[in-house]
Order: sequence, then C-alpha cells, then structure tokens
Amino acid sequence: MSVLQQSRSEYHRRICSEILGIKGGVLNNADRDSATSRQLAEGIARQLPYPLCPNPPSGQTAGKRFEEITAWFLREVFQNHFSHLRPGKWEFFIAGLNMPAGGIAQFEQYEHLSFLSQITEEYKDLAAVLGTEYLVMPDILIGRYAVEDAEIDHYAPLIGAHSNSIALYTPLRQRNRPPNHLILHATISCKWTIRSDRSQNVRTEALNLIRNCKGHTPHILAVTAEPMPTRIASLALGTGDIDCVYHFALPELKTALQQSGNEDQRDMLETLLSGRRLRDIADLPFDLSA
Repeated sequence: MSVLQQSRSEYHRRICSEILGIKGGVLNNADRDSATSRQLAEGIARQLPYPLCPNPPSGQTAGKRFEEITAWFLREVFQNHFSHLRPGKWEFFIAGLNMPAGGIAQFEQYEHLSFLSQITEEYKDLAAVLGTEYLVMPDILIGRYAVEDAEIDHYAPLIGAHSNSIALYTPLRQRNRPPNHLILHATISCKWTIRSDRSQNVRTEALNLIRNCKGHTPHILAVTAEPMPTRIASLALGTGDIDCVYHFALPELKTALQQSGNEDQRDMLETLLSGRRLRDIADLPFDLSA
C-alpha cells in the first residue's frame, strides 16, 4: 500500500471512529427525509472497512471534527510527503483551535483588512456602509512562510552581493517583510453535509476572498462528506469562485451510485466529474502543490 493510500485509509478510519455513525436510525451524514440520501450514505459506509462511531456527534460538533481530521490528512500528506513537489515552510490553521486573531487579515494578501477593521470599529457609520463581509474566517488556512536569503541562494547566487539593491518588494523574500510573515496559500471550507444555505455561505466567502485580495489569490477549496451529487452540485457547479470541491470518499460514492441504480444522481455525478468540479480527497494534496 502506498503512502497516499495509507494516509487516505487512516483518514477514513478516523472519520469512522470519531464522526460517522448511526443517529436516530440514520447515518449522520444522510438526510433522514430523503431515501436517496440514506441509501447512498449507507452504500459509502459499507465500503469503509472500519467500525462506525458508536456515539456519533451531530451538528457543529461533527463539522468541527471533520475540519480537524481533514486538516490532519492534508498536513500529513502535503507537508510531510509532498515537499519535493511543493517546497516551502508551511503552517496549518484550524478555526477554533489555532486560528490567528483576525483570520485572513494576518496574511500578506489581506493585511489591509486589519486596518479597515480598525477604522470601522472606530467609525460605526462607516461600518454600516462597508459591511463586514470582508472578514472571512474559513475552516482551514494554509500559509507559507517567507524565505530567507540563504535559502534563495542555496543553489546559485540569485541575489548574492546585490541583496540590498534587487528584489526589494516581493513578499516571498523574508527581509522584505516582518519576521514570521505568512503568505496565504489556501483556504478550505469543510462541510460534513450540504444544504443550500450552507453552500451559499461558502460561495460568499470565496467571492470576498477574491474581491479583497491584494496579490495572488489563494487556492479556494471545499471538502464535503455529503452523499447526494445534486446537493454537492449546489456548491461545485459553476466557476469563478471555488476552485474545486473534494469528496471524502469519491470512489466509494461512485460505487454506491452504481449499486443504487439512481440515474439522476449518477448523471449529476458524471457532470461534476467530466466538468472537473469534483475530485477525491486524495487529489487535494496534488492540487495544493500546483
């Protein structure tokens, strides 16, 4: 078994152990009012070779654990095993755990939002005009630290003796910014299940990230355990906001759909896959390396 397969299996083991389970006679990632949702959730669960959580959490608790386990998977694979594909020193932040005060305003591309927040705190009338939608707090943030000159010159004197007269503005160079400066590499929204209101919140956050960015836009991604492709489509279809949506068990979802015989859901899944709008969790470390 490859390193990626092992990490994906451990990801599923932890989800089964800590989140996925039967609550009120229904798997807690299914909609109890939808026979299709229940059938697909059961079809996915049967393919995961681990015992389900005996006392599964619900609501926000399930969502928080999903964020934490997803962040663990990405840190394990991307940071520890993909350094040859995407070198750099990285930091992972999870909402409610180690998220920096101010969220995205602590990163290079969004530092100006911190000043804007201070102004609107002082002048309430201005806050009423501008709103506070720019204060985005995604579930997971991945930041990259700026690079020291010694590392820049590791293979050749790219800066060398001219270090005081060249490349004085790029944020990737540590000497151009304060210590421990971070560039926002990716924002990830985690949705254990998807309802229309939740998908719209993710899209609103994505558009605000794009609109308020100075410099290059970070990866804007979403991860879900929702079993119904038509509901995933409310988040995945279209372009211009979210880069892509990732399913926690996409091959297992495909098999569950084949066994279900539900043509409408299967057609929607094919639309999402052929349109490159839905991928598996194992694809995400590769896309973070792009």
